[in-house]
Amino acid sequence: MPIKIPHDLPARESLEREGVLIIRDTDAIRQDIRPMRIALLNLMPKKIETETQIARVLAGTPLQVEMTLFAPEGYVPKNTPREHMLDFYRPWQDIRGEKFDGLIVTGAPIEQLPFEEVTYWDELCRIFDWSLTHVHGLFALCWGGQAALYHFHGIPKHQLPEKRFGVFTHRVLDHTSLLMRGLDDEIHIPVSRHTENRREDLEGHDDLEVLIDSDEAGLCLVHDKRLRQVYMFNHLEYDSTTLDAEYRRDLEKGESICLPRHYYPHDNPSEQPVNTWRGNAHLLYSNWINYLYQTTPFDLAKIGT
Repeated sequence: MPIKIPHDLPARESLEREGVLIIRDTDAIRQDIRPMRIALLNLMPKKIETETQIARVLAGTPLQVEMTLFAPEGYVPKNTPREHMLDFYRPWQDIRGEKFDGLIVTGAPIEQLPFEEVTYWDELCRIFDWSLTHVHGLFALCWGGQAALYHFHGIPKHQLPEKRFGVFTHRVLDHTSLLMRGLDDEIHIPVSRHTENRREDLEGHDDLEVLIDSDEAGLCLVHDKRLRQVYMFNHLEYDSTTLDAEYRRDLEKGESICLPRHYYPHDNPSEQPVNTWRGNAHLLYSNWINYLYQTTPFDLAKIGT
């Protein structure tokens, strides 16, 4: 099934070139099914790039998906034109009375700050609390996953001695989980972060189950069975060249950055990276949409009741 996004969203042109199915409003209303409403709280600096990545993996699901973009009140990104935010993003205050099948919260380049020092932390906490009554299921990525895990369970993040950066081999621990159906036993996942969550901090939290981890990169995906929340600390949604762009950006800034591990052929940055995670990315997000679909009320108004 296709994904329904705003007609002029820049992601549309990129996705159509790739052959991703995009549905028009006039076609969507003729289909006798209710679309899955997914809200995207995009906290990444390169908004258009992240929108495209998320729309791409959601478009691979077997159901019609309608994506709504929103941002914290008063949030002004530095790397996205103001016009883009005005045209395509709604303040959270404008949608807080609406109901959604799913909410995706992205990461943000602020992971080394204490949570409480983030300028929009208080509002993000209110959004997390709002999701309990207005959203059927949460998928929180990278710093967003760490923030949600901290907010709902008090589980801390820990500073790493150096940035964990590259494409690392991970294990799928429970193929009986609907979220893991069809994923390979071992999967490659891009990682780009300065902090981590640790398994020992999950002890005593019986509702939390680790579904993906790595000997080299640590925890990757934790599922809260009771709240239907997914905390994903790494980046299956990344493009083939995302880590390359991050590496070259940091080099240009003069920052101390190691070559991303297991990424460039022969560890040679002049060679084109090979995408080894695309199929599992589409499958994970398809599984998540199906996971929501199995239990979400047909009447959106009944979500949270």
